[in-house]
Amino acid sequence: MSTFDCIDTFITGGTAVIELNRPRQLNALNRKMVSEVVEAMESFDRNEEVQVIVLTGKGHSFSAGADIDEMAEDDPIRLELLNQFADWDRLSLIKKPIIGAVKGFVFGGGFELALCCDLLIAASGTEFSFPEVSLGVMPGAGGTQRLTKLAGRTKALQWLWTGERITAEDALAHGVINQIVSPELLMEETLKFAAKIAKQPPLSLRLIKDSVNKAVDYPLYEGMQYERKNFYLLFASQDQKEGMNAFVEKRKPEYKGR
Repeated sequence: MSTFDCIDTFITGGTAVIELNRPRQLNALNRKMVSEVVEAMESFDRNEEVQVIVLTGKGHSFSAGADIDEMAEDDPIRLELLNQFADWDRLSLIKKPIIGAVKGFVFGGGFELALCCDLLIAASGTEFSFPEVSLGVMPGAGGTQRLTKLAGRTKALQWLWTGERITAEDALAHGVINQIVSPELLMEETLKFAAKIAKQPPLSLRLIKDSVNKAVDYPLYEGMQYERKNFYLLFASQDQKEGMNAFVEKRKPEYKGR
């Protein structure tokens, strides 16, 4: 993997960790950081040693948002030529489970990046917000779409129109995050949860994620047909044979991702 300037990465067990590493700027997202996150995600997605990816931020906050200094003088033509959201689109193609471990400020683009994760674990005291409206703009990397799908239309509009801060408790109540833990236990609990998922058969994890993502966009009947094809596909895997044989033989299965 490449050497990065804006993030740190490491692997522990079957879990890969990506840390945003601009703590003095509260991990403000510039284009280089986003590009590096995507590169690392894609590399870990191809790495057979990795079963789960954890995304977090160094310092006191996950990310306080986009680097406004980088964007202040942009114009529509420059944004079109940069096509900067193409990198964000690639995050939607990651097939392995992504767990976000967030704390402090999760604002703007940082909130959008967090919402790219499949599951979110937040430290108590974490605050979420889309403050773009106060700058005369709006989220542009999926924030309006992902937040609406999770929290519903009326709550999303309230939060997006006002730019108000959302507590971890409110985010949990509206299905935006999965769990709240104490700040000192954030990474310990996240890695423990990631290790639990990493023990599951890799192909099942991939196709479950694939099917659930389709459930968000497909009508029920079409989604069920898609699910059925993935169900059938898993019966061609060695892991399915191993899992069922291990159940019958009353032993622990040894999955190979094949």
